[in-house]
Amino acid sequence: MAFDNQAFEGGFTDAVYDAQTCFRALMDALANPGTIQPLTAETQPPLPLTPELGAIAQALFDHDTKVWLDSRLAASSAVREWLAFQTGFELVSEVGEANFALVSDVTHMPPLDVFAKGTSEYPDRSATIVMAVEGFEGAQTLQLQGPGIEHVRDFAPSALPVRFNEQWAANAALFPRGVDLVFAAPKTVAALPRSTKLIKNGN
Repeated sequence: MAFDNQAFEGGFTDAVYDAQTCFRALMDALANPGTIQPLTAETQPPLPLTPELGAIAQALFDHDTKVWLDSRLAASSAVREWLAFQTGFELVSEVGEANFALVSDVTHMPPLDVFAKGTSEYPDRSATIVMAVEGFEGAQTLQLQGPGIEHVRDFAPSALPVRFNEQWAANAALFPRGVDLVFAAPKTVAALPRSTKLIKNGN
């Protein structure tokens, strides 16, 4: 693949340190569902890939990683080339084949049940969906319960997939199979692992 000059720019300043910092933030987010973790490692990828999606991609993807991009991201040759150069990832067109998915438009993403959910023998062969959001003060407040949550925790991302309550209940029922969700906002990250249950939804 011939790369445009833009593909060589905008990655981590310190590849090892920044990748470790980003990875720790992601692990803290997954271990403590619905908490907002600082994401200090920075990238400057081509739009519409956000700096946070770019940082998470650099921290998690390598040449063995199969990644699905939503239509906005996949339509940009600059985004595809940047990700290929910075991570060596394998781009897949079939959503069910992906280990990871990058989503720039949450409201138009495919249903959760079309992503890889793992198998009974290998539940880890499921997809992690990384979604760009504007922040965590959305109009819809979710109430979460499960591992990593002492009692109940409120969580209000600025955007959620369509019919999220129904979709998440179906996903949680598959445990230990099922997808995990990561929400990436400016300089912050939060997560909903498949073990988290949605016990109430308010406005």
